[in-house]
Amino acid sequence: MRGTPEQPSLTDPLRIGDVEIPNRVLLAPLAGIGNWFVRLQAKRHGAGLAVSEMVSSFGLHHRNERTLRELMRIHPDEHPVSIQLFGHDPEVMRSGAAIAAKAGADLIDINMGCPVRKVRKTGAGAELLRDPELALALARGAIEGSGRPVTVKLRSGIEAGERSGFDLAVRLVEEAGVAAIAFHPRAATVGHKGSPDYELTRELTECVDIPVIVSGGLQSAEAARVAYEESGADAVMIARGALGNPWVFEQLTGRRSEPPDRAEVAAELLWVIDRAEEHLGSERAGRYLRKFYPWYVEPLGAGPELADELQRNADLPQARRLIASLAAPAASL
Repeated sequence: MRGTPEQPSLTDPLRIGDVEIPNRVLLAPLAGIGNWFVRLQAKRHGAGLAVSEMVSSFGLHHRNERTLRELMRIHPDEHPVSIQLFGHDPEVMRSGAAIAAKAGADLIDINMGCPVRKVRKTGAGAELLRDPELALALARGAIEGSGRPVTVKLRSGIEAGERSGFDLAVRLVEEAGVAAIAFHPRAATVGHKGSPDYELTRELTECVDIPVIVSGGLQSAEAARVAYEESGADAVMIARGALGNPWVFEQLTGRRSEPPDRAEVAAELLWVIDRAEEHLGSERAGRYLRKFYPWYVEPLGAGPELADELQRNADLPQARRLIASLAAPAASL
């Protein structure tokens, strides 16, 4: 897709700091979801960069075993990859960023936009919009600790009509030296409701001289193209629009124009099951995958009965048999 004359194509490379990204279509951090194989899936289908799920800087700093073993796992084929950290202590952020860089992160992202109450009440996520000095200190700590380009993902404000996120973004660039801003132009309190303010994103692109990545409301390839053009951003970041639909990255990078057929969807879900088992073991994967199945059931052309059976069933061999049967041309739906 080619936007305004000033905008490059989404298939053109993008540079963030000293990191070259092959295109301008990115996977957003997905809390509780964006582990190594979800990021690898996005890369397989054409995403130029995938950002990890939120990782606690405190978990890294205190060498939490699960955080290090599972959330710091990076597949060799993921690069370039960004690890997103959250927290409220600059020294802990410095330490966590250093650990993430040592684990192989090419970029560090700081979450300053999470609207979830349990994150905000610690002073992290979107709550940092109320404390810009702390936000700046966190960014500086991550830059100094990691030696990597640091990006920040944030909302336009906490309450509707606020511009605190916009103002903080400008300061993060001018005073802390962050390498890119991922901007979700909706208030934290509205969550995913309402229309993103892409004009505010365009205003931000005109105020800073680093890449601005637009996020929010990109539920389809067409929505992402519209947001890219209307916002004047340097890249798009797909979040919920990629759940069960990694083909959106192929659509946005010109590799695909038609939706996947049933056999492709079934094969992709089987790939996800295999990777989840590799990551978590059979028992944990069986439970973990319950949130993945609904994303794939509709494009498989199956009814609610299959979704219910997969949700109730933690047995991976049985799940594989059910899904594989749907790929057969004579499958009874």
